[in-house]
Amino acid sequence: MKQKITTAAAAMSALKAHASAERAASSAWFFKNGPGQYGEGDKFIGVTVPQTRSVLRDCDLPVAEQLKLLKSPYHESRLLAVLHLSRSFKKADQAQQKIIYDAYLANTAYVNNWDLVDSSASEIVGIYLFDRSRTPLLGLAKSKLLWERRIAVLATFHFIKQGETADILKLATLLLNDKEDLIHKAAGWMLREMGGRGNMPALLAFLDEHASKMPRTMLRYAIEKLPETKRHYYLKLPRNNSP
Repeated sequence: MKQKITTAAAAMSALKAHASAERAASSAWFFKNGPGQYGEGDKFIGVTVPQTRSVLRDCDLPVAEQLKLLKSPYHESRLLAVLHLSRSFKKADQAQQKIIYDAYLANTAYVNNWDLVDSSASEIVGIYLFDRSRTPLLGLAKSKLLWERRIAVLATFHFIKQGETADILKLATLLLNDKEDLIHKAAGWMLREMGGRGNMPALLAFLDEHASKMPRTMLRYAIEKLPETKRHYYLKLPRNNSP
């Protein structure tokens, strides 16, 4: 039996065993780490997601060590960290879940790319808040930090899977005038998921009220699974860009 990885340093060494300079360059381009881009300054060692998940299978780190990984300058280390935190959260009792939830939200500056958010927000924030007040989502959605706003939106994925629509409808409305394309994509994606999981009337009602002023990217994501005639109808509505 393979010996378990129990420290952040050992986990990083395991990741580096898969490193590729060519993949690192490709990842840097894909995740937009250039000046002025959303991933500006991010660093990569060139490890694929399947390879990262293979390292995760051998990991059994305490939360403190997972947080050390999260604070790494390397993207793949942070991905391993959020995947590990998500797995730990699911196995934890309520007291430990609160510790992980609080630690996650205290370190959102390191959950700083769309794949990191999308791999963890629903699995930690969404599950934690499901039986609790959803007020924290509004605070996140109003944050100046792009990634906190995306965390708010992606957290609703867990609610959507349980048939709840109120929170994504509220957040999508709140974020209609957001300046970031990554927020438009996230909100549109969640609206599409809502419609595709038995809540088509709620999606159509939202579109009837807001389609004319939705950011184009949000709209296109939201209507992606609609019949062609419906997609054309919403796309051809006169644009109303007033707040």
